[in-house]
Amino acid sequence: MRFSTGELVTRVSHKHDLLFRIASISEDIVTLHGEDIRLMADAPTDDLMRVEDGDLEKRRQKVKEQEEFSYRLFRQDYQLMKEKRDYYVSDGYQNTVSFFQLPSKVLHIDGDPTYLRKCIDLYNRMGLQVHGVHVNEKEMPDEIGPLVDKIQPNIIVITGHDAFSKNKGLKNDLRAYRHSKYFAETVRAARHKVPNLDQLVIFAGACQSHFESLIRAGANFASSPSRINIHALDPVYIAAKIAYTPFMEKISVWDALRNTLTGEKGMGGVETRGLLRTGMPYIDETSGDEG
Repeated sequence: MRFSTGELVTRVSHKHDLLFRIASISEDIVTLHGEDIRLMADAPTDDLMRVEDGDLEKRRQKVKEQEEFSYRLFRQDYQLMKEKRDYYVSDGYQNTVSFFQLPSKVLHIDGDPTYLRKCIDLYNRMGLQVHGVHVNEKEMPDEIGPLVDKIQPNIIVITGHDAFSKNKGLKNDLRAYRHSKYFAETVRAARHKVPNLDQLVIFAGACQSHFESLIRAGANFASSPSRINIHALDPVYIAAKIAYTPFMEKISVWDALRNTLTGEKGMGGVETRGLLRTGMPYIDETSGDEG
């Protein structure tokens, strides 16, 4: 059976568990990118099966339902945080005070342009200010420094594709991972620019990434503690939780993970302070001068 890049397929040997896009073909070996899961894999062509339209629709509907459920949970959390903040700011002023906010800036670098577009759509839906850049995972360590200098972000998301191969080593051997080494080097370079974990919040990793090395390199949050696959949008929910939590409050790891699709088996981190700053009074510059 002949295949072409961009086709959607499943793997027979894995009982068609995940949906993949064909990224490249070299003779009889195909490089696959997960359609919704940040996994990169190689497979022989005789292990692949094209996805029929009916099956594809069912798979996409299931993923859409999961994504909408996580988004609704996020919106509920956001509303609670907003009500709490509004009460705190207006307390003692009979609700007459007006205030403004300093929004966080997110720098999201992604090894997959399709995932990056999906993530940017979700950032926009959440009202977050994001600068998205597609960078090959192996080039990220060299690219991150200039990007930090240019964008001056409060939050950095470093992600793309990864995979653990037991044929290349044990789980504690960084050489057994496709891109974890580059993610860790990228985190280290970014942390060199801003050492304080509460001034620059970093998420790093993809499917099956070497969680421990990413945290040691200086990431606040990373994947994947249990070496499982993570959803393409999970890093966005981490960034949103940080961005919308007041800087006077600390965020427990569980609170940061609770709205992700993967949860604590795929994501982990350290206690981190929120980044939302509120000030007063709000000045309406469009109203003109009085007098």
